Amino acid sequence: MNQSTKPRKSITPWSWIPTLYFGQGIPYVVVMTVAVIMYKRFGLSNTDIALYTSWLYLPWVIKPFWSPFVDILKTKRWWIVTMQLLIGAGLAGVAFTLPTPFYFQATLGFFWLLAFSSATHDIAADGFYMIALDDSQQSFFVGIRSTFYRLAMIVGQGLLIILAGTLEIMSGSEPVFLNVSSSPTAQSEIRMDELPQITSSQDESTFVIYPENLVLNTNKIPVDSLNVLKGIAENNNLSNGFVKKTDEQKNIESGNTQKSWWSQNVAAPLGNYIKTNFGEKRKVEGLNDDLVGNASLVAIRLSKAPKEGDEIVLNTTLSDGDQSISLISGERLVFSSKNWDKPAYALVQLDPNLNKEVSATFRGISGNIPLAWSITFFILAGLFVTLFIYHNFILPRPKSDKGKEAHSVSDISKEFGRTFASFFSKKGIGLAIAFMLLYRLAEAMLVKLASPFLLDIREIGGMGLSTQEVGLVYGTVGVISLTLGGIIGGVVASQKGLKYWLWPMALSITLPNAAYLLLSYFQPESFFWINAAVAVEQFGYGFGFTAYMLYLIYFSDGEHKTAHYSICTGFMALGMMIPGMVSGWLQDLVGYNHFFILIMIATIPTLLIIPFLKIDPEFGKRTKKEKIKQE
Repeated sequence: MNQSTKPRKSITPWSWIPTLYFGQGIPYVVVMTVAVIMYKRFGLSNTDIALYTSWLYLPWVIKPFWSPFVDILKTKRWWIVTMQLLIGAGLAGVAFTLPTPFYFQATLGFFWLLAFSSATHDIAADGFYMIALDDSQQSFFVGIRSTFYRLAMIVGQGLLIILAGTLEIMSGSEPVFLNVSSSPTAQSEIRMDELPQITSSQDESTFVIYPENLVLNTNKIPVDSLNVLKGIAENNNLSNGFVKKTDEQKNIESGNTQKSWWSQNVAAPLGNYIKTNFGEKRKVEGLNDDLVGNASLVAIRLSKAPKEGDEIVLNTTLSDGDQSISLISGERLVFSSKNWDKPAYALVQLDPNLNKEVSATFRGISGNIPLAWSITFFILAGLFVTLFIYHNFILPRPKSDKGKEAHSVSDISKEFGRTFASFFSKKGIGLAIAFMLLYRLAEAMLVKLASPFLLDIREIGGMGLSTQEVGLVYGTVGVISLTLGGIIGGVVASQKGLKYWLWPMALSITLPNAAYLLLSYFQPESFFWINAAVAVEQFGYGFGFTAYMLYLIYFSDGEHKTAHYSICTGFMALGMMIPGMVSGWLQDLVGYNHFFILIMIATIPTLLIIPFLKIDPEFGKRTKKEKIKQE
């Protein structure tokens, strides 16, 4: 047979579905979760992180407005491979700009490119799946695509974070340790003006702490003395560049103290009211206004200057020992070629109720954070260039995958208008939109602060975990629990339908949020209990989210099912974006413990709307034929 007349060998779906949906999941988790952890490691505030990363939801919110054009212009295959190349370019852009002084603005721009490309990739991939497979294949591979999408989440939230954390440690000097103990009889006084000169014959710079072994008397000191020590540490660290200046401090220095109308008349008064009436007062039990626990400054210096332009960040947290000894200032210090030969100050304090001998060890981990995260994003960029090349050759070319060039702009606009009009004229549209926006209200606020809460030091209410530990807890254990919850939710919903399981699933997506409230209250040191709390919350979210997705399918049913479902997903993204934007601001005002109380209050609207939903009791149940076929 002539080669030109040979039938083309069919391409098995196994060769492209796993990689396609793995590639679909990675950019989403990078934009939504990895970016949050990365910005936290760069020292940004929770307010800024939550506000700016929540804006990245917008491409998914407005996705319905350009999804028709993906159907009309070019082929879905073309959109898939083109978007994967753009995603690779966006990831490389993040990697290139992270070491620059303008990294925040630049990376946000590239994350926008990633978000837009990822949302467009979602449209094309889901459409390609439906036209490249017949009905039986679609049913068979629906679990496969979900599995590889979840695998992408594990890789993104788990392995990538662990990789970045490992690179942070590898790119820095050896960990440095501060040993602190209390004693009712200690008489030693530490004088910072007697700080010894640091010499080192090593080729690489190392951190030196003075005193390395600190003994503090358990006698209380006047609060004014503590404030003097705080002032010394904060002023020294700020003036020498060990701590970054806030925007407000920069404005005061430059003489630009004029506030906008919104800030002066709305944001500032509202923020002060919330902070005064609902803010967490982190006072130690037994503390009075006159006397506080004894405290001492600790000096930290580098033995050698870093390279010009490099920054070495030292993150110090409690490593082992009694929590009655705490680090209340200097937990994150930035060293450079301009300040390496000056001492940075940390401030250690005893609990005022402490009257016996205890000890604690604090560990300081340094690393070139921009370099570590830049390497991580370069690896991701290489992955997507590889996916682009692979899918360019391996994706099948279905005959039905073609643009609808016969349509005019006028026809497109009319059909587009009819689609939206029919959606908003559906019976019960107001209640449906309220459900889409409120069902995940608490989760939308929680998800933005979960990783910062795990990373922040215990002294300000966090859990004090390392980047690697967060990658394991939230990105691996959490995602596995989320996946199991989703699988079980789908199985039980297929047995008795959405209406039967709506209340249990609504309770499942709301009540387990209390796990974070308990973590913030008890602050357990046990890594097991932290993992258990995150696993419970994520399992509940996965189980409860099943009801949300089934309701979107139920409400989208009709003539324009695909387009209406796309509109529903837009409202789903909007319901995550708006609460997420204010979550960091709220947490900064009230503290973690009170923020998680607000999260529990935010679960009430979810539960209030459930009784009003009208759902066909048979929706979601497997038919007898389907049961027989599966058995």
